[in-house]
Amino acid sequence: MRLNKLISQAGLGSKKQADAWIMANRVTVNGEVACVGQKVNQQDQILLDGHPVATSSEVLLMAYHKPVGVVCTHDLSVANNLVVSTGLSQHFSAMGRLDKASEGLMILTNQGDLTNHILQPGFAHEKEYWVEVDQPLTEYFLTNMQQGVEIMRQVTHPCEVEATGERSFRIVLTQGLNKQIRRMCKALGYRVLRLQRVRIAQIWLDDLPVNTLKELSDTEKLALQQLLSP
Repeated sequence: MRLNKLISQAGLGSKKQADAWIMANRVTVNGEVACVGQKVNQQDQILLDGHPVATSSEVLLMAYHKPVGVVCTHDLSVANNLVVSTGLSQHFSAMGRLDKASEGLMILTNQGDLTNHILQPGFAHEKEYWVEVDQPLTEYFLTNMQQGVEIMRQVTHPCEVEATGERSFRIVLTQGLNKQIRRMCKALGYRVLRLQRVRIAQIWLDDLPVNTLKELSDTEKLALQQLLSP
């Protein structure tokens, strides 16, 4: 396998990005500076900026309860990054991100190809959120959130929305636009005070403590595998 492909499969970036790191002499193989196009295998020791790149074929799938304030990046120069916050020793990638001000469920894996598959634009899996806003909900607000709101020069897809309190609601999305819920609320004159993701497909946050990791159960892994099957 070529080195850039292995780095990409480890969830660290695209093959193009991997080649850029290799050309910048940031990658070593068995203690030697790597070169573009180099072939490697699972037994080679590969480091990026001195950190091991996971070469195991074992698929690791973890649920993580992201706290407010954690930034979804592997960049160690960024405070409160995912690597430091989770304490994972292997390189991993996230199946769907949450912005710094949001909290809730993330699914982390050491298989970049798996992440790329689930993040494809046409892959419409459900994501459920609990949201608190700064003023009482109205029928106008709920109806427009359900039917679609114009943001980022497009109208969002119809979605399921249900009031859970005077100023809170649950929403189920199949899109993944940048800060979608916050932008939708803002377009209707509301400001999000709290946003928590509670479900991705058939996997629930449940009572997983904040800033805690757990391996997905066999049932959850099977559900995710079935979702990814053609």
